[in-house]
Amino acid sequence: MRFTLALLLASAASTQAGVFTQTTYNAVQISGGTAGNAQAEAEAVFSALDQNDLAGADQDDIAFLDSVNQICNGAEDDVFNGAVAAATGDAADALQRGKIKNKVLKLTASVLRLSIDQAQGKDTADELATEQGKLATNIQQDEDEAGNPSTAVQFDATTS
Repeated sequence: MRFTLALLLASAASTQAGVFTQTTYNAVQISGGTAGNAQAEAEAVFSALDQNDLAGADQDDIAFLDSVNQICNGAEDDVFNGAVAAATGDAADALQRGKIKNKVLKLTASVLRLSIDQAQGKDTADELATEQGKLATNIQQDEDEAGNPSTAVQFDATTS
């Protein structure tokens, strides 16, 4: 009996624990630098997640993905949109490229979150297809601007 209890406790302890830690938007954002690699940059942000075992994803990691989506939305709405509108010429173009890279990060988090839901038995096929389409569009826009400067913005927000 004690052996069974010990085995159960050991098994429970070996389930996938959260792999992400709380961080700020400014630390996780990928908007700066140059355009063209947003997909790889976004994937690197989430590389700690075992994508071969999405069904075993931890609730803390699900919350992290949700919060990355939310803070990227906040950066777009509260900073990028106004900055792009206020800028002109090359500065506006570089900010727009940064905004696209921000969208790639946001949508990558969303696609991963929906993929986890699907792996855990929820029907997210329609929403997942929609988000994958948006992600593909933004990745293409980023790749079309490859090598051109991309400007990041500062945004005060923290992930879960």
